[in-house]
Amino acid sequence: MLLDPSPFGTVDGRLVYLYTLTNEVGNVVKITDYGGIIVSLLVKDSKGDLGDVVLGFDSVDGYVQNSGPYLGALIGRYANRIKNGEFSLDDKKYSVPVNNGPNSLHGGIKGFDKKIWQVKVINNQTIELYYHSKDGEEGYPGTLDVKVTYTLSKESPTFTIDYVATTDSKTVLNLTNHTYFNLSAGQSSDILDHKIQLNAKRYTPVDATSIPLGQLADVKGTDFDFTDLTRIGDRIDNVDSGGYDHNFEIQNQDGKLAQCAKVVDPKSGRILNVRTTQPGVQFYAGNYLNGEDGKNSTKYVKRYGFCLETQHFPDSPNQPHFPPATLSQGEQYHHTTVFDFSNE
Repeated sequence: MLLDPSPFGTVDGRLVYLYTLTNEVGNVVKITDYGGIIVSLLVKDSKGDLGDVVLGFDSVDGYVQNSGPYLGALIGRYANRIKNGEFSLDDKKYSVPVNNGPNSLHGGIKGFDKKIWQVKVINNQTIELYYHSKDGEEGYPGTLDVKVTYTLSKESPTFTIDYVATTDSKTVLNLTNHTYFNLSAGQSSDILDHKIQLNAKRYTPVDATSIPLGQLADVKGTDFDFTDLTRIGDRIDNVDSGGYDHNFEIQNQDGKLAQCAKVVDPKSGRILNVRTTQPGVQFYAGNYLNGEDGKNSTKYVKRYGFCLETQHFPDSPNQPHFPPATLSQGEQYHHTTVFDFSNE
């Protein structure tokens, strides 16, 4: 039997639903059609006990009332920041909403994270989500059709997100997922003792508003060097912006799946390996979490969770030296990110 969605609340008078993916080894992923949000993800620790390793809320009301952290959501049209909410395509200037200081963040005022997506159930491990974005939505040109496929492996704790999009005219596009992880599943009050390794020798330094300065800097000898497994909290207080919220260039990326990151939680023994076809990853350490009441009355305080947002680089439409983030008519946008869980 195919999975049966359950009511998750209402948004603007419309019912939204929660879809539960399950596999043969006990892993569970819960996803809502509001924002394509990953609400829950259960994987085993070193003792074999299941725990929920992602941050979220008990109903859709929590996501509507606390939209700022973008917990678990699909992000578009343009993930991350665009300087001054402006960019040009073929000598035509476009303006998109400014919602993060002087810049545009995560698609604007009502990005893809706040839309109700159409869902097609494939089987108990796979669902497809669809969204039709009209020309001019949030100021972005081109009518865009997006399909995102969520797949939980049948016999292992592997979760895959596959993104496909087409447009009827040239536009900019940068899709990602904004899930916050805490691999301790509630055993730790922050993620500072988690250890992380990034497959990145360079990162994009930013100005005071988190817009890249244009160059790629070597991480060696800096507080951004995660080429070896490193405790997140070791150098986080040295970072001027209040913690890690930076884009890293993934090594050996040629458009195929490549190792992106490894995260280890010593307390639970859980391990997360991330692979992606994207050129960059935004490592965000939850600096702006502000005590939101999450699932089971858990307080999501500063640095309670971390994000690994696989993506094109921030402000790429205004940075000619960055990998291009444009999509034209007749082209297909396609990228994949895989989250592999294990324990030790």
